Amino acid sequence: MEARVDFDINEAIKLFDSDPSTIPTPEAPQALQECEDDPEALSSLALINSELNPVVDAVAESPDAIMRSSVFDTLQFLLKNSSQIPPTALGKILDLIVSALSTQADIAHADLEAEEQGAIPHHKNLLEMYAFLLRWTISAVETRALEKSASAPAARGRGKTGKSKSGTSKDGTWDAAAQLETALDRVSKVLKLKLSRIFVTTSERDTFIGLFTKPVYHILENEARVKNNAIRNHCFRVLCISVKHHGHAYTAQTSINQCLTYFEHLSEPMAEFLHTLADAYDYSQLAEDVLKDISTKEYSATDLKGPKSVSTFLIKISELLPNLIIKQGALLNNLLDSEAYTLRCAMIEVCGNLINMLSKLSQDDRSDAHKRNIDIFFDVLEQRFLDINPYCRCRVMQVYVKLCDLPHMSSKQGRKRRQTAADYAEQSLKDKSSNVRRNAIKLLSKLVETHPFSAMYNGLLSTESWEQGLESIDANIAALKPPAEELQERAPGEVDESILLDATQADAGAAKNPAEMSEEEKAAIVAKVQKDAETVQDLEKFNKVRSFVRQALRFIEVINDAAEQVMQLLSSKNKSEVIEAMDFFTTIDAYKIANARLGIKRMLRLIWTKGNSDEGKGVQAHLIDCYKGLFFNAPPGCDANQAANYITRGMISLTFDTTPADLISLEQLLSTMMKQGLVNGLVVEKLWGIYGYQKKDISMRQRRGAIIVLGMLALSSPDIIVQEMETCLKIGLGKLGRRDFGLARYTCVALRRISAASGKQQAGEAPAPSVKLPNDHAVLVRLAAMCELESDSKDWFGVADQAISAIYVLSKHPDVLCSEVIRQVAKRVFAPKAPSRPTSSSGPKDEGPDPMDVDEDEEMPDAPTVDAPQPKKQNSALALSQLLFIVGHVAIKQIVHLELCELEFKRRKAEKEKDKKAVPRKSLAPEPTPMKKGRKRGMVKDPTPAPEADADDLDLMAGTNEDDFTDAIAHVRERELLFGPQSLLANFGPLVSDICANNTSYNHPTLQAQAALCLGKLMCVSQEYCESNLNLLLIILERSQDAIVRSNLVIALGDMAVCFNHLVEQDTEFLYRRLNDSDQSVKRTCLQTLTFLILAGQVKVKGQLAEMAKCIEDSDKKITEMARQFFSELATKDNAIYNQFVDMFSTLSADTALSEDAFKRIIKYLAGYIEKEKQAKQLSAKLAARLPRAENERQWRDVEYTLGFLQHKDEEIQKMLSEGFKVVQALA
Repeated sequence: MEARVDFDINEAIKLFDSDPSTIPTPEAPQALQECEDDPEALSSLALINSELNPVVDAVAESPDAIMRSSVFDTLQFLLKNSSQIPPTALGKILDLIVSALSTQADIAHADLEAEEQGAIPHHKNLLEMYAFLLRWTISAVETRALEKSASAPAARGRGKTGKSKSGTSKDGTWDAAAQLETALDRVSKVLKLKLSRIFVTTSERDTFIGLFTKPVYHILENEARVKNNAIRNHCFRVLCISVKHHGHAYTAQTSINQCLTYFEHLSEPMAEFLHTLADAYDYSQLAEDVLKDISTKEYSATDLKGPKSVSTFLIKISELLPNLIIKQGALLNNLLDSEAYTLRCAMIEVCGNLINMLSKLSQDDRSDAHKRNIDIFFDVLEQRFLDINPYCRCRVMQVYVKLCDLPHMSSKQGRKRRQTAADYAEQSLKDKSSNVRRNAIKLLSKLVETHPFSAMYNGLLSTESWEQGLESIDANIAALKPPAEELQERAPGEVDESILLDATQADAGAAKNPAEMSEEEKAAIVAKVQKDAETVQDLEKFNKVRSFVRQALRFIEVINDAAEQVMQLLSSKNKSEVIEAMDFFTTIDAYKIANARLGIKRMLRLIWTKGNSDEGKGVQAHLIDCYKGLFFNAPPGCDANQAANYITRGMISLTFDTTPADLISLEQLLSTMMKQGLVNGLVVEKLWGIYGYQKKDISMRQRRGAIIVLGMLALSSPDIIVQEMETCLKIGLGKLGRRDFGLARYTCVALRRISAASGKQQAGEAPAPSVKLPNDHAVLVRLAAMCELESDSKDWFGVADQAISAIYVLSKHPDVLCSEVIRQVAKRVFAPKAPSRPTSSSGPKDEGPDPMDVDEDEEMPDAPTVDAPQPKKQNSALALSQLLFIVGHVAIKQIVHLELCELEFKRRKAEKEKDKKAVPRKSLAPEPTPMKKGRKRGMVKDPTPAPEADADDLDLMAGTNEDDFTDAIAHVRERELLFGPQSLLANFGPLVSDICANNTSYNHPTLQAQAALCLGKLMCVSQEYCESNLNLLLIILERSQDAIVRSNLVIALGDMAVCFNHLVEQDTEFLYRRLNDSDQSVKRTCLQTLTFLILAGQVKVKGQLAEMAKCIEDSDKKITEMARQFFSELATKDNAIYNQFVDMFSTLSADTALSEDAFKRIIKYLAGYIEKEKQAKQLSAKLAARLPRAENERQWRDVEYTLGFLQHKDEEIQKMLSEGFKVVQALA
């Protein structure tokens, strides 16, 4: 008879746990043992099958066959070498053992039911053997699976691989998932046996149960297995039965703690297991024990893996078993004090989940304890707003965003919690962490979206409406207030004498007996009692409403304050923060929050965000989406006409109360939207309708807004203006335009859009087609006439500015036309009775029809007579001011025109060299006269348009060398415009200088302002003129009392620094002085000018950068913001702040007018840009050398404070600081 196995489970487990290869297999087939020295021979499937098949047949016939030594050792030998045998052979072994175990379980169950006590030891032995082999086999399978996944990470990354019914995956490798499901199912079947009758002692049972649970934990270590729902559920089932019925709880507790420590992917599955155990098996004790273990653990701040895994577990279990978490009250306190921020984040999330659960309980399930618990958890959340870690602060706001949707948050207590959250969120907008600020914005948006005040005013949060409502409620309460309350307000010891009876009076006034009262008296008393009761009820109602309104006003106030902070964050470097800020203003605008519109206007600046990155493009695209939602998406239910009206009103409203900077940004935005096809033709028609409406007077700013928007849209589509040119002439440059100079100015801007601006096309692009009109064209005639118009209004200057600019854009010969304008105005100023030229307006003194009104004389026969601004003779000083303004502006435009001519010539020259036979388009032709000759004739006394055709001009230019042409242009600019014998402008250079130099003789403020402006413009034309008048300009800059004059001259000096740098370089000190100007507008202008000059490299920075640094502490917020932006940009230059740091420190420290606190704030800000350790060390060494030379305590403290912000680790410096401090203390 074949030898039987003498199997000892404890010995077998001991050998397996130490080293499976040491398990003896003497009875294994000789063919297999011969392969032990040559493991590769075991890869032969034929060899394996030849020995395995007899084993399979024997076991299949009877599970008792496993008791044979040859059978058992054959299986053990193959499992010892599982890494070498083919996967299919391993699968075959797994199937065999699972099948035999299942059969043996059935047999054992039958014998147990039949009370066959004698068979129990035999069944125990067989079950132990099969359980041991199953553990070994599953371990081998999982080891192979982990090796395969580790060796092919790329394959996992491509997605999940499917498996066929045969257990083979798509890539042809063996997948044991289906077999493991079957195995785990059979294990559950075994565990349902009455094992206490088979395994009498606890140690025997625990050992047997461990043979099943250990492979389950091994399976769970494989992340891919855990993702398989079927396998995961089977594993949970095995563990639940083991815990519930077989005393596996303590071992499971230890295993769960190990899983949470070493396997992150098991955090949520372990929570799900405990939930299954508590819910399906009614065993919550294990979950409580695990939570207690977690609460007693301590994690260091540097340990990331352990706390992260535990955090995920806690969050998940709080969702699945919230009542269990509530029972563990001490757990919250312990973990909230943990150094690991991830655990604190988890507890914040847990509190949110618990509040969510408690608030959703039905009214019957609620108790005072539930309300107390909600308050406790809210208190915890509110404390975490001030957590030291930014991730925790972010998490608490993310939790509040989820809680805002709960019905509880609309209750009386919920409104108080909302208000507290809003206060904290508003404070968090100043947080150092951009992530915290972004989440604070998101929370504030959510609080507004879900606000609980929708019962009044349709849910809108307009401060004005709610304040009016509060006044109305207070009035109602005052009206209902009974006189008795007035008595209660008396002092405690004071008695109202009116209620005292005189001593001589009888007690006749005593209260009557009800029986003695008449029916009328009884009815009156009843009516009075009813009225008093109603009054009390009304008072209670009004008091409740008043409390409600006050809460709403407090909430609105916080949101308004927060909006001011969010406006600052629109300029953040963090793009996601900027996008969140845009969404915030879009949200609060829907609820009519007061500051929403200010923020929406501030958002316009973001259209200039650099689009050279995905983030930059994202900001621009999001801005357009926001504006589209705000102004271009009509309310639902509108037809096409109503939608167009809505969009038109919205677009016009964007132009109200705007600064020039806002309009420039709005222009870029609307032109971009027009280019993208977001503005339809019907909206354009509506805009023209408003602009040209004449049947009755309409809002002045509405008509202005219409032409402003049209001009902006025309930047992308010039045909918008071309098609309605007559309307522009009739309205903006007609009688309405003369009444409203603002309308005329914006009409001139719109007319400029007819022609694309020259020289703005990108390299390699075809130039945009430009429109050039003859000087007798109606548009140019009207523009010239607007310049010649007599008016004492200061708004005329804005019109003339844009009219001249439009002439230079549209005219073929702008110099000729502007020369004529200057002549006409000069004649009017110096010889007022001289007749005007026939081609332009004769001015308001002409009694006949205005020649500008060439269109529809019937509609506008009285254009000259309605010219209101000039009912009397024009002030001579103002007339001269207007002349000087025109002269200066024409001079500037002429040099720009010359530069554009030069660019156009070079472009044409290059084209001609590429293809000499090509004939250029006429629409692109530049000035028709030869450049050198034509520019000289541009300012002569008798200019006439050149009759030559464009093609002939090009022929004349064909032989000109580019350098010669450039020299000729430079000669015209330097020598002819202001000094040529036939130049018209040459007559005004000395005049302007004389007026500026004799400010007491020419003491009219407007004249002096325009003369100084003209002087600055003329100095930008010629170096010689600039050099001769530079001292005069600097004297005016220093001594002028007019802030506008100083601002203009600062800009002019900046332009000169670009044009003639070598002349102005020595005088930049005058520019820096204006940073200390008494007028804030001058300071802002100077700061802007210097910012441009320094960042563009036009001015060499010496020691004056400290003056720019002082602006960081200016009282004007705009100046502070501009200064910070300057240093932020300067920091991107190569070591710019590092190179100037010591000089800035010296100047700031020596400035006695600068307070010590302000000095510290400036230095702290500047030191933030010294990020390189090497630079910090070098600066520390330079500053430390000043410590011994400090003349007073303040100097020493300045150095000490600055060294504190420079990241140095120099012991000598630390020693010097320590010694210096002692010296100072001793002196004190």
